[in-house]
Amino acid sequence: MCGIVGIVGKTPVNQSLYDALLVLQHRGQDAAGIVTCEGERLHLRKDNGLARDVFRTRHMIQLRGTMGLGHVRYPTAGACDSAEAQPFYVNSPYGIVLAHNGNLTNAEDLKRDLFVEDLRHLNTESDSEILLNVFAHELQIQGKLRIDEQDIFRAVAGVHRRCRGGYAAVLMIPGFGICGFRDPFGIRPVVYGKRETDEGTEYMIASESVALDTLGYQLVADVAPGEAVFIDVDGHLHTRQCAANPILSPCIFEFVYFARPDSIIDNISVHKARSRMGRRLAAKIKRVWPNHDIDVVIPVPDTSRTAALQLANALGIEYAEGFIKNRYIARTFIMPGQKVRKRSVRQKLNAIDLEFKKKNVLIVDDSIVRGTTSQQIVQMAREAGARKVYFASAAPPVRFPNVYGIDMPAATELVAHERTEEDVCRELGADRLIYQDLDDLIQAVQKRGKSAVDRFDAAVFDGDYVTGDVTAEYLHQLAEDRNDGAKEAKSFRGDGIIGLHNSA
Repeated sequence: MCGIVGIVGKTPVNQSLYDALLVLQHRGQDAAGIVTCEGERLHLRKDNGLARDVFRTRHMIQLRGTMGLGHVRYPTAGACDSAEAQPFYVNSPYGIVLAHNGNLTNAEDLKRDLFVEDLRHLNTESDSEILLNVFAHELQIQGKLRIDEQDIFRAVAGVHRRCRGGYAAVLMIPGFGICGFRDPFGIRPVVYGKRETDEGTEYMIASESVALDTLGYQLVADVAPGEAVFIDVDGHLHTRQCAANPILSPCIFEFVYFARPDSIIDNISVHKARSRMGRRLAAKIKRVWPNHDIDVVIPVPDTSRTAALQLANALGIEYAEGFIKNRYIARTFIMPGQKVRKRSVRQKLNAIDLEFKKKNVLIVDDSIVRGTTSQQIVQMAREAGARKVYFASAAPPVRFPNVYGIDMPAATELVAHERTEEDVCRELGADRLIYQDLDDLIQAVQKRGKSAVDRFDAAVFDGDYVTGDVTAEYLHQLAEDRNDGAKEAKSFRGDGIIGLHNSA
């Protein structure tokens, strides 16, 4: 998972790009990068680490220009090579810079075609570089010395014809403008907005609306599936649908976990969606466990708080904050190796004994992926003196890997893969486990009558991949690339190569 941003301004954009990356930091903590454009000249700074660590005053001073891109990359296990940091650049044609969030499911085929037919060379194993070169080739074959927005749109249409998977991207051509586009299924989010200044109208394209809000931009719209949005250097906005049969199918896991609660994605409030998840989970508890003996509802901070509070209110049960979170520990389900992951849970959370002692506790989390965190949390609750420990997930069982840009583990490392809910409950060590039903989750996220969402990508729950091209062979290779053993081997080699599936 990554965060992307592009700005066409009237004044220097370096500070605004940096501020936007801080707001989008939750989407990626592994690497950060900014490219600015000063006339025809590009200025680049990118490296591994958080945005606050990558960009110092001396770097910001050098990032001159009124147009630019930014990127934050999520911590893919074993990736230690700063060459994988984005944005990427290709000099032919015109010089193009790209930042990408997502994953191309036909990356291997595209890589071969780029080398054999398009005569293009790749410097990394990143599918983001593949996406950049596909766009560059589609623009180059038009054979024009000077291009306009129609040429950009034709090149994006070529990308949609050739590329499969989930992708949202923003690209920049020096002296010409910035373009943002989204795959024909709209799996990964991207929005655009504007703000009025004394010098004129400025535009921003970003992964989430919260980046617009905090910098004073007014949200104009989500980039539609298959659509391209282009802003030229003079600040003129152009849009076009570039895909033949777009179907809006956003990733439902964005609403469950990844997106900030103050974001709006495809006209759906993430906060409101999580509130509805809590109410629907409470309704299920009333339905299947009417005589429950829950004394207190305690969330796993931070993303489950909204659902847990609404669940407690709906059940008429006390709500309490029972865990204190260390905010400087990365997300555990994408950390390298089980030993590191288990140690990290204890570093990340600490229980407040008074909230657990002699109580029947219902712990609520947004989802259960590997189960590592959940196991340790259950144990921490027991050590804190809980009489009984029940566990509830605001999402259904995660049984299948994500192939569209979230580096979830191999299927065999998912705690619910080929296990019943009773099996998972025993694995976690809980006294009872309650999962959200998939239909309830979809209805919680879907804002009836007000959202244009045709369907959601819920493949991690039901194995139905919306792009229709994910085969058993592909999933097998994905498992080979993503299992802990493979990641630890790559980390040990220090080569920083993480595979085409895990680059964005």
